[in-house]
Amino acid sequence: MVLAVPRASVTGHTSPRRQHAQLVTAGVLIGGVVLVSLFAPLLAPYDPLATDPSAKFLPPGSDGHLLGTDDLGRDLLSRLLWGGRTSLLLAVISVAGATAVGSVAALLAGFAGPRVSGVVMRLVDMLFAFPVILVAVALAAVLSPGAPVVVVAIVFYVVPYVTRVVFTEVKQHTRREYVEAATALGATRWSLMVREVLPNVTGQIVVYATGLVATMVVFSASLSAVGIGVQPPTPDWGQMIASGAEVVLSGHMYVAVIPGLTVVLVALAFNWLGDALHDLASPRTRGTGR
Repeated sequence: MVLAVPRASVTGHTSPRRQHAQLVTAGVLIGGVVLVSLFAPLLAPYDPLATDPSAKFLPPGSDGHLLGTDDLGRDLLSRLLWGGRTSLLLAVISVAGATAVGSVAALLAGFAGPRVSGVVMRLVDMLFAFPVILVAVALAAVLSPGAPVVVVAIVFYVVPYVTRVVFTEVKQHTRREYVEAATALGATRWSLMVREVLPNVTGQIVVYATGLVATMVVFSASLSAVGIGVQPPTPDWGQMIASGAEVVLSGHMYVAVIPGLTVVLVALAFNWLGDALHDLASPRTRGTGR
C-alpha cells in the first residue's frame, strides 16, 4: 500500500477569493461531519448494532431508512453517523500524537550538535524503509486486530514525515536574525526552542498535520476494510465498505458506495483545509515576501 503524504510546501498559490471559498467549504464540511458524529446518539434514528433480517437490503429512501439498510438489516444512516465517531477519532488522535512526537524530536535534533542531529535523522530515514501495511499486519499479529493497531500503525507511519518537515523548518529558523538576537541577549537553548522557534513553526506544523489527517482517514478505513483495524460489530466506515463490497455483485452497490463516498468527501475536505491554510500562512500570499 502506497500512501500519498501532503507536501510540506507548494510552488503556486490560489487567489484570495478562491482561498476563502476553499476554506469555508472545507470548514463547513468538516464541521458538519464532526458535529453529526459527536451527536450521533441523538441524531441516529436506530441502534447501529440492531439487526433486522426482515428489513435487509432496503434501498435508500425507504420508509424509515433514509440511506437504506445493509445485509443484516442495520440502518446505514445510523451506522454512518456512529462510524464517523470511530474513524475521525482514530485519525485525529493518531495524527496528533505522531505530530507531537515528531515535532519534539525535530526540535531537539535541530538544536543539538551535528552529531546528535545526524543520528536522529538517520533513524528517521530508517523508519521510511518499513512498508506501513507490513507494520500494521505485524502489529495485528502481536496485538490482535483492533483500534490499537490503527493508532500505532499511523503513529509509526507519520512520525518520520513530521520529523523531517519540522526539522527542516527549525533549521531554517535557527539561522534567522531573531534567533541570533535572542542568543546575543543570553537566551538559553531551551528558551530558544520553546519561546522563539516553536511559536514560529507551529503554524506550519498545524497545516501539515491537517493534510495528514486526510490521508489517515483513508488509511484507517483501509485497515478496517482488510480486517486488521476496527473489528465488527463496532460501526466504522472501513467496516461498512468491506461488508458492502461483499454484496456489490448482488446489485446492492449503495451499501459500499455510501460509506466510500463519505470517506472520500471527508478526506478531500481535510486536504482543501490544509491547502487553504498553507496559502493563508505563506508570506507570499500576504505580500510580505520571504
